[in-house]
Amino acid sequence: MSVLATPRRSSLVPRTGRDARLAARGGELNGQTAGVAPGYVQGNLAILPDRLAGDFLRFCQLNPKPCPLLAASAPGDHRLPTLAEDLDIRTDLPRYRVFRNGELIDEPTDIRAHWRDDLVAFVLGCSFSFEEALVEDGIELRHIALNLTVPMYRTSIATVPAGPFHGPMVVSMRPLKPADAIRAIQITTRFPAVHGAPVHIGKPELIGIADLMKPDYGDPLPLRPDEIPVFWACGVTPQSVVATAKPEFCITHYPGCMLVTDRRNTEFAIL
Repeated sequence: MSVLATPRRSSLVPRTGRDARLAARGGELNGQTAGVAPGYVQGNLAILPDRLAGDFLRFCQLNPKPCPLLAASAPGDHRLPTLAEDLDIRTDLPRYRVFRNGELIDEPTDIRAHWRDDLVAFVLGCSFSFEEALVEDGIELRHIALNLTVPMYRTSIATVPAGPFHGPMVVSMRPLKPADAIRAIQITTRFPAVHGAPVHIGKPELIGIADLMKPDYGDPLPLRPDEIPVFWACGVTPQSVVATAKPEFCITHYPGCMLVTDRRNTEFAIL
């Protein structure tokens, strides 16, 4: 059983980024966003007080695989116009997590009650963007087919520290046949702004994962006899770092419940 399983997506499947944000804002979308608004970039979220924003920006720059930065807000500003004109970071994700001194205190669907004038929002690239390219190439992604959240694990891979921010990298895992794994490497290498190529293939114990059926976040996915586990750096890494650094206040997305933007996935392909 997973430590943190994501609420299932409702039968509503918004087709555009704006539709997804309005559905989240109105309470109609409160589950995972894998497969929502095909073609539109989704993002992980980290919100921190302004006094920590510089260190976190540096952390993202030093750790571009798990923390590929797409946009950052001005202090106290809930808008991110480079991602969407009508975006409100306080209401437009299906679910959030609120931490105080590293401890989880709330998992709301709206963070207006927690908003402060000194908060800076960071949006990081998400693997849901490259998943679309994998599916289009005919690669089966079982968590999408089963309406589950991709399994995510804390690893023994250390991030590069910046100020108070340090801790283990989190990875997401997709079980693939070897031929599909090779093709997945080729495809995801084209998307460095959304985690890029895998960081590890096979033998989970080499990166500190004792049991694939016990993810730290998301849902377990068993391996079939003809499959190998393929691991990508994951934008849930800031939540692992928050648990280690224990900032006095932090807000993140709930794993699997992303911000859907108006940017297109094709904008972030380099080949």
